[in-house]
Amino acid sequence: MTDAVLAALFERHGPAYRWLAMLTVLMGTISTILTSTIINVALPEIMNYFALPQGVAHWLSTGFLAAMTTAMLTASWLMHRVGLKSAIGFGMLLFCSASMLGALSQSAEILILSRVLQGAAAGLLQPLAMLVLFRVFPREQRGRAMGIYGIGVILAPALGPVLGGIIVDQLNWRYVFVAPMPISLIGFVLAMIYMPRRDRSLESVRFDWLGFVLLAAGIGTGLDALTRLQHGGNETGIVMVEAAVALSSLLGFVKQQHRSESPLLQISLLRIASFRNASIVALALALGLALYGSTYLIPLFVQTAYHYSATDAGIMMFPAGIVLGLLFPIAGNAADKYSPRWLIASGLAVFGIATLMWLGTSQSSSLAYLTVLVVLGRVGLALMMPALSTGALVEVDDLHLSQASGIINFSRQFGAAIGTNLIAIVLELGGGDMAAEPASIGNLSYFEAFGMMGVLSLLAVIPALRMRKQVP
Repeated sequence: MTDAVLAALFERHGPAYRWLAMLTVLMGTISTILTSTIINVALPEIMNYFALPQGVAHWLSTGFLAAMTTAMLTASWLMHRVGLKSAIGFGMLLFCSASMLGALSQSAEILILSRVLQGAAAGLLQPLAMLVLFRVFPREQRGRAMGIYGIGVILAPALGPVLGGIIVDQLNWRYVFVAPMPISLIGFVLAMIYMPRRDRSLESVRFDWLGFVLLAAGIGTGLDALTRLQHGGNETGIVMVEAAVALSSLLGFVKQQHRSESPLLQISLLRIASFRNASIVALALALGLALYGSTYLIPLFVQTAYHYSATDAGIMMFPAGIVLGLLFPIAGNAADKYSPRWLIASGLAVFGIATLMWLGTSQSSSLAYLTVLVVLGRVGLALMMPALSTGALVEVDDLHLSQASGIINFSRQFGAAIGTNLIAIVLELGGGDMAAEPASIGNLSYFEAFGMMGVLSLLAVIPALRMRKQVP
């Protein structure tokens, strides 16, 4: 999207074009994020319907994550190849087609394929959404834009399990695939109106097929190895083989990116200090362990260890989602005015401390107190997330925005996949009785998972403070 193309769109639609563009990409983001969480409550019904063992059923989530993470690095190539209008339109139609395939599937293999295709669509749409926002909003308004955009991004996973539960109880699991489709179809119509066609002045680039295959193999086998390790059993040999394949594939991918004329991952961008450190924060913890990990761990913990009901767990998480939605625009405005590194570091510190405070809880802890801990952690997330997006790209020129947004989204999603599986492994390999009241953090159990999450979040403050202090 060149300046000339942008100028023509603003001339046609006026100053409101920025918000119309945001609404367009938000539709795709909400639908794809919604589908990543709405299916969770339907998994037991799906497993019963197809008589799926856990070793096969996990591919409904692992396949989605692997496809999403891999596809994120193809978004820049697709945008240059066909333009934003066609790229975003294709992503939304792919998502709708995959969702319908899942709703009509008559076998587990077709259902898993639909989840893989949904993940691929999500991987295309999310980096393109960030690219659009960073092109239509000037630098001094990007934090505000990310804050407003983030409200939808945060509310979608919060509403997903609730909507999924109602659908499963009142209808059946197939409608879980149908529910997000209208949102994506609205987004497709908006994309045809408000997204620009391909700029003919941009040169087409080759697609790095070898790099793509190596990346897909590395992520797919790596996540499968982690999932097998999570569920235990006598699969040590398979896990070791998959780990070796994943490591060699990822090393081969990095080597291929250095020598490729059109790399999927522009490794040279990591020479930019602020971008490199933001990628480390996103990959290591900021969203991997913080958002996705805590959302997975906390409800499971209070129900299993402290014997709260599923309804109580939902009530406990709901105020945190509201607080996060209210704080996001405020934090976005702050990201435009203050140094991103201090906002990110402060957010990580608040989240890390709030997480470590769970080590002082017991079965006598009130639901209100546990709710306060969740809210405090979400305050930390609200501080860091808009600033992480703006701070990551502060030194990246407009020519490389598409590549950079793909990398930062890739780092974030890869961190989420690894972080969530890491927590699950810690719980699976724990030596204590997780149904009993935890007495210490000596055992690899829930308390150790909280300790790991809190300590690693505090360690992530170090790369956060090394990000650039101000916008050039």
